[in-house]
Amino acid sequence: MTSLGELLKKAISKFISSTSVDENTINELVRGIQRSLLIGDVSVELVQKISENVRKRALEEKLPPGISRKDQVIKIVYEELVKLLGEEPAKLKIPRDRRYIIMMVGIQGFGKTTSIAKLAYYLRKNDYSVGVICADTYRPGGCDQLEQLLRDTKIPVYRHDGEKDPVKIVKAGIEKLTSDGVRVILIDTAGRHKSQETLMEEVRNLQREVKPDEVMLVIDAGMGQQAGVHARAFHEAAPVGSIFLTKMDTSAKGGGALSAIAATGAKIKFIGTGEKIDEIELFNPAGYVSRLLGLGDIEGLLEKFRLAELMMDEKRAEAFIRGEFTLEQFVKQLKDLRRAGPLSKLISKLPLPGIQNIPDETLRDAEKQIEKWDAIIHSMTPEERVNPHVINSSRIKRIARGAGVLEKDVKNLIKQYRLAKKFMKTAKRLPKKFLKTVQ
Repeated sequence: MTSLGELLKKAISKFISSTSVDENTINELVRGIQRSLLIGDVSVELVQKISENVRKRALEEKLPPGISRKDQVIKIVYEELVKLLGEEPAKLKIPRDRRYIIMMVGIQGFGKTTSIAKLAYYLRKNDYSVGVICADTYRPGGCDQLEQLLRDTKIPVYRHDGEKDPVKIVKAGIEKLTSDGVRVILIDTAGRHKSQETLMEEVRNLQREVKPDEVMLVIDAGMGQQAGVHARAFHEAAPVGSIFLTKMDTSAKGGGALSAIAATGAKIKFIGTGEKIDEIELFNPAGYVSRLLGLGDIEGLLEKFRLAELMMDEKRAEAFIRGEFTLEQFVKQLKDLRRAGPLSKLISKLPLPGIQNIPDETLRDAEKQIEKWDAIIHSMTPEERVNPHVINSSRIKRIARGAGVLEKDVKNLIKQYRLAKKFMKTAKRLPKKFLKTVQ
């Protein structure tokens, strides 16, 4: 079966190769996305929602300065898919100053034991002291498999072949591993089906008696929409704090599993990306969608939009390019740019005529001075912010004293403001012509 990623890439590629972007090409792209997601087992309801959002935004959103319509539409598709899967990337929040117990649960035969070994290895690589308890009393060879997987990692595996009560095994294992200095303890429980009430009751007992810090559910991505059903069933037995989604590298139904799980409100923390013990990663929806769409340079595209969003509306942009801005507007614009990254890097990428000619020294100086300049602006009167020509030596002393800076800092702000106005006024291209070319 063709993978979800391949189908989406085909739809995006066809859109990119189109000679123009109009309502017809957008509708064709939306149909391609619909087909891809439905084949990927994403629910019809979610597919419809994404389709409507992409179509509406692509046809109605105003095009930012310097951005092509194609780039804008691709960004919209990217954002809607990320929103579908949960926008925030997973984070590793396991404390290092106390013991932390993670109980792993899941369905038999879907990679739970292998995933536990991967997680143990991942934590060890991140400098955690890790140990594993084998509490699966139903599957012969389960403990042997764990020991085999972790043989070369020096991660201890606790097992008690003579005991059949998983609660007793887990409690004894916790005591032993804790005494050996292990901080993070993973519990491998027996695999079960959501309809096996006896085994689900075992999960409840372990949850009640052991009180783990986190219950992590292991689910196979190939289950598609059924992943959501199983997530709900396990959550009712023992509140699931996180999910480990396996076989994301091979499953054509990965999108269905991701969206179904996201619909339950459960958080996907890890994904398995291959068979090897080190093929595990924290789940990042944005990164996953980027790979899914084949957008290797999505960060570059998003940076273009961040910069465009910092640009002012057309009338303000015309005035700014003509050099018609106040001292307060000058500092505010620099502050807005500073929030998006290093000022020297950002200004050099702004689509303004001759922007690359600003001396590096000026940009570096502005970078250092912005916080001081903000304080200076707040110490000025409304008249001084709009018309700095009225600022004389006595006013400079007052402003510096109020801002807690030196008088030379106030003079430097006024100097840089005048240089900026002069530069913008002497830009080669006229504003209207420039603005027309970037739309």
